[in-house]
Amino acid sequence: MSIFQEKYDVIVVGAGHAGSEAAASAANLGCSTLLVTMNLQNIAQMSCNPAMGGIAKGQIVREIDALGGYSGIVSDKTAIQFKMLNKSKGPAMWSPRVQSDRMRFAEEWRLMLERTPNLDFYQEMVSGLLIENNKIVGIKTSLGLEIKAKTVVLTNGTFLNGLIHIGDKQFGGGRAGESASFGITEDLVKVGFESGRMKTGTPPRVDGRSLDYSKMTEQPGDEKPHKFSYLQSIKPLTHQRSCYMTYTSLEVHDHLREGFDRSPMFNGRIKSIGPRYCPSIEDKINRFADKDRHQLFVEPEGWNTVEVYVNGFSTSLPEDIQFKALRSVAGFEKVKFFRPGYAIEYDYFPPTQLKHTLETKLVEGLYFAGQINGTTGYEEAASQGLMAGINAALKVQERDEFILKRNEAYIGVLIDDLITKGTEEPYRMFTSRAEYRTLLRQDNADSRLTPKGFELGLASDERLIRMEEKFSKSDAMVQFFRDTSAKPEEANPILESKGSSLMSQPDKMFKVFSRPQIDLEDIVKFEKVSEYINTHVLDDEIIEQAEIDVKYSGYIEKERLHADKLNRLEDAIIPDNFDFNKIKSISTEAKMKFNKIRPKTIAQASRISGVSPSDISVLLIYMGR
Repeated sequence: MSIFQEKYDVIVVGAGHAGSEAAASAANLGCSTLLVTMNLQNIAQMSCNPAMGGIAKGQIVREIDALGGYSGIVSDKTAIQFKMLNKSKGPAMWSPRVQSDRMRFAEEWRLMLERTPNLDFYQEMVSGLLIENNKIVGIKTSLGLEIKAKTVVLTNGTFLNGLIHIGDKQFGGGRAGESASFGITEDLVKVGFESGRMKTGTPPRVDGRSLDYSKMTEQPGDEKPHKFSYLQSIKPLTHQRSCYMTYTSLEVHDHLREGFDRSPMFNGRIKSIGPRYCPSIEDKINRFADKDRHQLFVEPEGWNTVEVYVNGFSTSLPEDIQFKALRSVAGFEKVKFFRPGYAIEYDYFPPTQLKHTLETKLVEGLYFAGQINGTTGYEEAASQGLMAGINAALKVQERDEFILKRNEAYIGVLIDDLITKGTEEPYRMFTSRAEYRTLLRQDNADSRLTPKGFELGLASDERLIRMEEKFSKSDAMVQFFRDTSAKPEEANPILESKGSSLMSQPDKMFKVFSRPQIDLEDIVKFEKVSEYINTHVLDDEIIEQAEIDVKYSGYIEKERLHADKLNRLEDAIIPDNFDFNKIKSISTEAKMKFNKIRPKTIAQASRISGVSPSDISVLLIYMGR
């Protein structure tokens, strides 16, 4: 007699950020779901820095929230500091970020998952996959148990054949204090999957009581903190903890160089590629030898703990070198270690082997999400987990697949980049990767995605009603600006104080407020505006939304027209059975890439590296377009 039900709709392997979102979305869509992990105490563990969001990543968290995922809610409930990054730039670049309480973050995730209906849990290592006729039918555990399923989502993070490096020492592990996972890679390679190795790293954790913060620069949170979740029941922070900033020095760099001959990165023991945009400290001082210092951010791990994360000091150097170098950093002269930094190598599978649903091309019903696809970062992983969980559930329910386009979400950009271009180094999201970033702002993720989440059955009535109310009120405020005139005698003192040209006759407020020098504080000084806000009881979120719509209306409309034009190519579907080999006039490279990636649309085909515009023109002709 099995200890499990006869067959699950969805089994999720791994309970990091990707696995947690995958399990939540599949279960919330009504599927019987099993979440299997090697340690139930470490659900949604923050393996690296204790923070969510940041440049482009914050947009992803808001998109997850808008669709009905959990990451934004958990981040808000366990935040100790909030910052809106890039406020000096346009709203397309604004990116929310929270400093999190690491222990409470994992606890809140577990509690939310335990409150989710249709979701079971099991603690054990998954050592293999049950595959029959190129179709997934279940998993095998290290105890020899077989658990049957209609679909399986793999979210193994850094655990697949994980190998930890500290100086000249190395040992198996998925992260510090936890064992690696074995067997899954081997099963996948047997059925024809291509695999590779990547690496990532983490800094030392230190005792905050041993630091001298008076020698560092304080980094407080925002005076008026926002939040990630669009739910009104989730409240912004009322008090916050500060982070701090300090710097390395030439002396620190000299100490670090003493260990280069024992560094696995330099002595050849690590051959895999690490994240380009989050390099180790030894990599930074080697690559940027002209820099005499680098920033270090000193980040508290929670409200009450004394443990501190040294952001910017990721390293795999010997522990004695790490300690000696850190003690030369201002404020760290008496530092005590909780644990040294380390690097970790792990297996991944080039994501060109996936469909846009994150289902594998080789094995039906098998989905990959997170670092197994070559990405880095909690947010990138969580968004893939959400999408894989959704599509696994939809497949079981025989419903249409759910795919986000590049002009609809950063999540769409992320997945399309992975599927179409692949990656040979850990992929991280940036605003520059999105060609429609004026449309894909953090403030409007709800209007873009909540209707889609609601249609799926993930986003609640409360979310949809809140979103519709917000945009109804902001649209009405924008119309008020279009209909209402501002008089010179009221406007000119404000314009003069901001160095903007004066008015000689009344003009519509929309035109006045479109001026780049005029900001939100100036807008509310106008008596009619102040009266309108008070009469309609508008909160800051609605007022800010209206301001963005006014000030950037021209840019937004231009980008929307551009997106609509390019979307015609997104609608040009390439048949699944299309024979690319019959096209004689395209380049050999294009033919090879088309056969490998099997693009679904002309637009996707055009984004494949090595494919030229002439190749696309020929393809269009062969398709009769």
